[in-house]
Formats: sequence, C-alpha cells, structure tokens
Amino acid sequence: MSIKTYELVSTTENGVELISYVALPEDASDTNPAPGILVAPEWWGVVEYPKEVTERLAKAGYAAVAMDVYGEGKLTADAAMANMWMTQVLEDQDMLMERCRLILNDFSDQLAVNGDNLGAIGFCFGGKIVLDMARLGMPLKAVASFHGNPTPKQPADQNFSAKVLFAHGRDDSMVSMDAVEDFKKEMENAGVDYTVDVYDNAKHGFTNPNADERAAKNDVDLGYNEAAAKQSWDKMMDFMKANLA
Repeated sequence: MSIKTYELVSTTENGVELISYVALPEDASDTNPAPGILVAPEWWGVVEYPKEVTERLAKAGYAAVAMDVYGEGKLTADAAMANMWMTQVLEDQDMLMERCRLILNDFSDQLAVNGDNLGAIGFCFGGKIVLDMARLGMPLKAVASFHGNPTPKQPADQNFSAKVLFAHGRDDSMVSMDAVEDFKKEMENAGVDYTVDVYDNAKHGFTNPNADERAAKNDVDLGYNEAAAKQSWDKMMDFMKANLA
C-alpha cells in the first residue's frame, strides 16, 4: 500500500513546538478515515526507527504518528543525553502527559484519522508513556508496550479502558520480572483486560535492529532479538486488528 508522510507540529501553551511524524495510507481521507495509532519512541526521540514503525503501520492501513515528547524534534544516539532528556520530562510527568494529550488531539483532528478509533504503541520509555496515557483515561482502545517500564505515574483505576498487550524480554536488566509481576497486579486490581508476553533470550530494546550498535557505543545492556521482534510485532498487529475496527 502506498503511503504519505508529513510533520505534525503541535505547539504547547509555553510555545514549545512538538514536531511529530505522521504516516498515512494514501487512500485515507475525510470520507475514509483510518484508525489511528500513536507511537511513543524510545528515549532517543523520533529517530529513524520510530519513523519506520509509523510507515509500517501506514502500509498496514493505519494512520500513525511518532510523538515528539521532547519538543523541537530533539534526537540523539548518545545514551547519556537521552537519559538526561528522559529524566527531565519524567520530573514533570504532568507536562509530559499534557504534551501527549496535545499530540493525540492534533493527530485525531486530522481528517484522514478516525479519532474515535485510536490505539498506541510504545517502546522502552515510550512503553511507560502509552501506559500512563491509558492510566489517565485518554481515549485509547488498545495499548501495546514493547520492553517498556510498567511503573505507573499513578496506578490504574476505573479510568483505564484500553486493552493492554505487554511484551517483555526475560533477559531485560533494566525492567525486572518483579516489576512485571507488580504490573500484572495493578492491571488486575483495575479490572483491565491485559496480556503479558515474556520472550526468552530477549534483552531491553529487543525490537530495535539498532540495539546492538547502540549498546556497544554507549555501554548499555540492550540487544536485538529478531525472533522476539517478529513474534511481538505480529502479535501486536493482531491485537490492533481485533480492537481497532
């Protein structure tokens, strides 16, 4: 399927430009709007990988947006810089969630996007972001987290209406299996429809083909696992198909 891409600029109340990246099926229009999927990137920002993810989603018939939560289109391949930026936005999680809500609103206002039919997927830091969006009751039907941090901004309650798919690597040294067990309890306590898949021989960042290179350059414990990446992607696509009519 042929697609079209463009930048979507959302401006915050204090004038910060969030430069997100949209990919749409060519045939999506105001008379034929596509279901929408928000993509929350890893801590590197809207680099090539999340852009490729939005394009893959568009080729599969979804409107997709890679969210620029840092603002000004900031990108990095340096883990120390990424960690600093991530820490900065996590220190003001209300601001972070306001930015996510702003991008969600601007994206769902696009004529080619069916704003009543939205899902979200997130990778690593982005996994936390999409789960927190659902915890705040943003209008998402389905949320998928890949090697994400499940620790909540605030624990889920009855506002959490999205269904959840959580893909975790058993060898992830950054997110423990204890944290995953706590997440399961949180979901159960809130009555959320959720699935947790744990992939063997998979580290943090297992879906990203650039993970090994980033790990070597930055001395961080990341790793790509092709089998787990494919399995988790296919499962996510089935999950979105089932929940975004």
